[in-house]
Amino acid sequence: MNRIITCLAVCLLTTGMWAQDNNKVLTSSEENQLVQNMRAQDDATPSDTLWTKGGTFGLNMSQVYLDNWAAGGQSSISVNGLVNLFANYAKGKSAWDNTLDLAYGMLWQGDAAGVKTDDKLDFASKYGYQASKAWFYSALLNFRTQFAPGYDDPFAPDSVRNTISNFMAPGYVLAALGMDYKPNDKFTAFISPITSKMTIVNDQTLANAGAFGVEAAVLDTSGSVITAGKKFRQEFGGYVKMMYRTDLVKNVSLQTKLDLFSNYLHNPQNIDVNWETLISMKINEFLSTTITTTVLYDDDIKIARNDDERANGTGGPATQFKEVLAVGFSYKF
Repeated sequence: MNRIITCLAVCLLTTGMWAQDNNKVLTSSEENQLVQNMRAQDDATPSDTLWTKGGTFGLNMSQVYLDNWAAGGQSSISVNGLVNLFANYAKGKSAWDNTLDLAYGMLWQGDAAGVKTDDKLDFASKYGYQASKAWFYSALLNFRTQFAPGYDDPFAPDSVRNTISNFMAPGYVLAALGMDYKPNDKFTAFISPITSKMTIVNDQTLANAGAFGVEAAVLDTSGSVITAGKKFRQEFGGYVKMMYRTDLVKNVSLQTKLDLFSNYLHNPQNIDVNWETLISMKINEFLSTTITTTVLYDDDIKIARNDDERANGTGGPATQFKEVLAVGFSYKF
C-alpha cells in the first residue's frame, strides 16, 4: 500500500512540474511569437492599400496694368482655380468610386465689379458588386451645382442686371441603378435603365420664370403671381456615364467624362448631354498648362441668343460650350 501511495505521489509531482514548464513556454515564447506574427501581417497589408487616391490642383492668374496708355485698354486681373479629386476603394468583389470636381474663376476689369469666368461643383459616388470579370451591379449618386450667382449682363450695375442662376439654382441630383463596365483602371461605362433626376431651382424669381425646366408661375392679366412656380422637377429615364483617364505621353494627362440622360416621359429623343474634358501638360514640378472644355445640351433650358429674345424672355434649347486655357501653378498627386 505504501508503494502505491509513493508511486501516485511521484506521478502527480511529475505532472505538476511538466504543466508548470509547459505554461512557462507558452507565455514566454509561443505567445510572444504569435503577437509578432500578427503585427507583421497587419504591417504587410494596411487598410490604405485598398484605396487608390489622387487628383489635380491648379491655380492660374493673369494681370494687365495700364497707366496713360495712348492705345487704350483697361487694367485687369484674372484668377482661376480648379480641384479634381478621386478616391476609389476595392476589396474582394466590391468597388466604390468617388470623384469631386471644383472650379471657380474671377475677372476684374477696369472699375467694373468682379465677374466670374468659371463656376462648378460636381460630386459623384458609385458603388459596385462584381458580377463577372469586367461587369458590376452598380448604384450611382451624382450632385451638381455652382457656387455663386450668374447674371445676364455681368458688367452692368446691380440695379440693372438680372440674376439668371445661383447656388442650387440650378442644382441637380441624380440617382441610378444599373451595370458598370470596368475593363481596366482607365475606363468605366455605367449604364442605367432606371434613373431618377431631380432639378432644383432654389430661387423663387427664377422658379416663377420657369427657369431650367421647372413649372413656371401662374400669372393674372396684370402680371401678378397667382400660383408660385415650382422649385423642383422630377424626371425618370435612362442614363449613361463614361469616364476615361490616361497619360497621353510623359507629363501630359487626359481626363474626360460624358453624361447622357433621356427622359422616358417627355421627348426621350432629346438627350441631355454633359461632356467635360481636362488636359494637363506639366512644365515642371509646379508649373503646367491646363485646358478644360465643357459641352452642355439640355432640352429644358431656354437660352436667349439675341436682344429680342432677351427682351421678350423667349429663347430655345441650344448647345452650350465653354473652354478655359490656363498656365500657372499645378500639383498632381
